[in-house]
Amino acid sequence: MGLTENKIILVTRKTRLDELISRFNTLAQARFYLEHLGADFSQYQDEDRLYKAAIATAQQLLARLGRVQIIERGFVPNFVFGKTDTVVVIGQDGLVANVLKYLDSQPVVGVNPDPAQMEGVLLPFVVADLSSLLPQIFHQQHRINKVTMAKAQLTNGHTLYAVNDFFIGAKTHTSARYHLQLGQQQETQSSSGVIVSTGLGSTGWLKSVLAGATSISAALNNQAKKVSKIAASSSKTTALPQRPAMAWDSDYLYFSVREPWPSKNSAANLTFGKITARHSLQIQSQMPENGVIFSDGIEQDFVEFQAGTLATISIADKQGHLVKP
Repeated sequence: MGLTENKIILVTRKTRLDELISRFNTLAQARFYLEHLGADFSQYQDEDRLYKAAIATAQQLLARLGRVQIIERGFVPNFVFGKTDTVVVIGQDGLVANVLKYLDSQPVVGVNPDPAQMEGVLLPFVVADLSSLLPQIFHQQHRINKVTMAKAQLTNGHTLYAVNDFFIGAKTHTSARYHLQLGQQQETQSSSGVIVSTGLGSTGWLKSVLAGATSISAALNNQAKKVSKIAASSSKTTALPQRPAMAWDSDYLYFSVREPWPSKNSAANLTFGKITARHSLQIQSQMPENGVIFSDGIEQDFVEFQAGTLATISIADKQGHLVKP
């Protein structure tokens, strides 16, 4: 008899070896392909073996505690999670983030299947911890990190959530065209797209965007100092912000416009800012085709964002609950 009547959902992913076998039909063909390119096939086998051993052990431990249902990552978007489910995720940080946005306050346990090779910021536990940790969760004696999410609400009825970040733009390398409004500020822009980041995602894509912008600004300012006329005017330049210090449960989001193009028909003044409960970000697409909004770096998890569609980006009305040690 288990300790709970509530379900334990064990979320897994395909390994790189699984993906290769799916692509090349057999293990032998996958091996031939990699070794023909000079790659070490044993690395893929070792990774696959360790991960599947972790899953098997976790399943055995959890089965002693309650009813276990295994869900592969690809089925998560269409799976109906129960309000009282406990969710155990074995895999990379990205898998935890991907699962969180489909939940509504259910506790999520991030398990690191290979601590020797994987840092796992969102994976504070190992498989052996499950036996003692799950009873604490069943009795609501666990601690959690609350994770703020972002929400994109479109006028065509679609809604999308993000745990790390949104990308809003064109799905190809063509320029994205749209009208941007934050509070009283608004302008029409042409750019490589807009990134909206949560506190959890602030060390990811947003950090990369700001690091590049800051480095470019610093390089240009250093060059400007060599010419006195330019140096005089460059002293008025406002330095670009460093990466904002954001907690996972911050009550705001940041947005950043990538490579804005100032022209006769587009401006580049409203390129960075804060989204709060009082000030959501509104973006209206001017792209006749290929406009998209996707979340957490997963391009397959997108909604179309075509000409005329208005997207309101705000703080989500729900938070992720990530169990912490």
